[in-house]
Amino acid sequence: MKVSFGIGLFLLASSIACTAYKSASPPPLNGNTAGSQSSPPVDASTEQSGGNCPLTMSVTPVIHGLKLGMTTEEVLALFPGSKDDDEVKSILARPASELGVSELIIRPEKFQSKENYKGINHITFSLLDGRVSTFTVTYNGPAYSHVDQFVTKFVEGTNFPPADQWQAFVGMDNQLKTLTCKDFEVRVFAGGEKGNLNYVLMTDLEAHKKLKDRRAKARAQATPSP
Repeated sequence: MKVSFGIGLFLLASSIACTAYKSASPPPLNGNTAGSQSSPPVDASTEQSGGNCPLTMSVTPVIHGLKLGMTTEEVLALFPGSKDDDEVKSILARPASELGVSELIIRPEKFQSKENYKGINHITFSLLDGRVSTFTVTYNGPAYSHVDQFVTKFVEGTNFPPADQWQAFVGMDNQLKTLTCKDFEVRVFAGGEKGNLNYVLMTDLEAHKKLKDRRAKARAQATPSP
């Protein structure tokens, strides 16, 4: 009896520790960790997101010269010398998945345009049918005590609404906020040591739905008939 009680306490403590660890970690960056280059994209939108923004893709602000829907060539043109970079060439050599998904990662400090991208560690792109469907800008800092400070800085000079109109992610209210517009979504996360996990993730919701439908169709075709 005592042994069973002791085991029960151990399992309960382990469960609590695991939950605490998960709540302290940032949500996946569209399926990619900060150093990942090959993980396939997953659902970027969350059930907590609501349509709290009337903006459309046609008026989406350009972020660091980047915009959803760009081609690979248009992205590379922003970073002179990137076409000759071994890492970039290796990634571009990988064929798109059967669902039409491909990826690209850019580390601005390696290229001539680095002065325009100060404070940015790397930018990860997911492309669907050759066009950017999501991109994540990961920063080197600074640290923010509340994500609203990051959002306020991010929306400066754009037509995005102020931080108080963004939706907080339940359980991570001080770190993560989402803005869901008519056909795109923006996530802003603040965290990490000295802000080294800060990121902005932009998602084309139409492309997201198209990919989701393709996955569902592929799963249906792979499931044997009874």
